[in-house]
Amino acid sequence: MKALFIGGTGTISSAITKQLSEAGCELYLLNRGNRNESLPANVKILQADINDEEAVSQLIHRLNFDVVADFIAFHPAQLERDFRLFHGKTKQFIFISSASAYQKPLSDYRITESTPLSNPYWEYSRNKIACEEYLMKKYREEGFPITIVRPSHTYDERSIPLGVHGKNGSWQVAQRMLANKPVIIHGDGTSLWTMTHNRDFAKGFIGLMGNIHAIGESVHITSDETVTWNQVYEAIADALGVKLQAVHVSSEFLAACSKQDYRGGLIGDKANSVVFDNSKLKRLVPGFVATTRFDQGIKHTVDYILAHPEHQKEDIEFDQWCDKVINALQVAAASISE
Repeated sequence: MKALFIGGTGTISSAITKQLSEAGCELYLLNRGNRNESLPANVKILQADINDEEAVSQLIHRLNFDVVADFIAFHPAQLERDFRLFHGKTKQFIFISSASAYQKPLSDYRITESTPLSNPYWEYSRNKIACEEYLMKKYREEGFPITIVRPSHTYDERSIPLGVHGKNGSWQVAQRMLANKPVIIHGDGTSLWTMTHNRDFAKGFIGLMGNIHAIGESVHITSDETVTWNQVYEAIADALGVKLQAVHVSSEFLAACSKQDYRGGLIGDKANSVVFDNSKLKRLVPGFVATTRFDQGIKHTVDYILAHPEHQKEDIEFDQWCDKVINALQVAAASISE
């Protein structure tokens, strides 16, 4: 198989890149070269900014692919560019959308690919929906061979997956745990969620590549394991070897008292109970199973981050904000109980 990834080094795509290289796939990555130092030796690099359409067109002029996948498209205009570049040059174009595009609020917590797409809370999700609509139009009217993939919360060894964190990532929450400081969990922590390790995601994704039954289809790829947010934070604290000091705060309150977009990320996504039905994926990719249990995967992630200081990015502003939110709740509770 001859494939081209636009991106290829991110949380979702890096595991796919690794597994394909081990399988002997003729794999090209088109990116700016900022994170290519750890790529397998047999991966071929086309170094360019995908937004420089003329330069990319020249690079791929003599190349045709079995599969092209864009991991970094977020707006319809970027898909319009991809269509101009790759129409007639690939047998399958895979767009990485998002499971956050599914209807919010949900009419049923069990999500299938036929669950409506509608998210009034999050612009990111609405843009992904618009991207999907553009590609489906190109498939129906011009035969552009698209497959739409919807990841949910996918993680790797480089970042701890959380519900509430700052702009610099999740390390500050881990640091609060290590300092025996309270950490914020949105809601009461009992809503259901799905965490998928990128190694498992890669298995499903690779099974869709070159798959004639996936053309014109939308498919989400997630683990079948369901956890509560309390279990997520407990597993992280356990991996750190500390006792969790949790403070539960409503998602609406967090959205109201922060400059960060918790309205989109929480109310439009993580505050909802979500359970994915992966029947369609398993029909298209027989034998697919996600084998990384969250408590096992997160232990590997925590061990890796503790051993690599470059992934320990402090966020003092977020740390101070957490203290203010927790203190405000304590003061409010004390004033009412007097």
